[in-house]
Amino acid sequence: QVQLVESGGGLVQPGGSLRLSCAVSISMFSLNRMEWYRQAPGKERELVATITSGRSTNYADSVKGRFTISRDNAKNTVDLQMNSLKPEDTAVYYCYVDQLFEGALYDYWGQGTQVTVSS
Repeated sequence: QVQLVESGGGLVQPGGSLRLSCAVSISMFSLNRMEWYRQAPGKERELVATITSGRSTNYADSVKGRFTISRDNAKNTVDLQMNSLKPEDTAVYYCYVDQLFEGALYDYWGQGTQVTVSS
């Protein structure tokens, strides 16, 4: 069982920055994709950023150029650096990972961390 714990959310003014961190309970060498999702009130959960085991990255169009996803295998963390934040970035942000184990794919979610962008 993989446990994920997010941290770093909070209240920030428009144009500000936050860094989210997701602590993973196992070695990340066994993980495939690591992703950040977000869900705003009344909206569906959406994919924000992906980083693969090969460190390839992909971003939603709405965050390209502003957000950066990274992983630190030594610390077992995956981070999301968010710059130039906008009110529409307000949401609960979730960490997601999947793991290929004995031929089966397992996925895991964190509990979420609230990000509020407001003046």
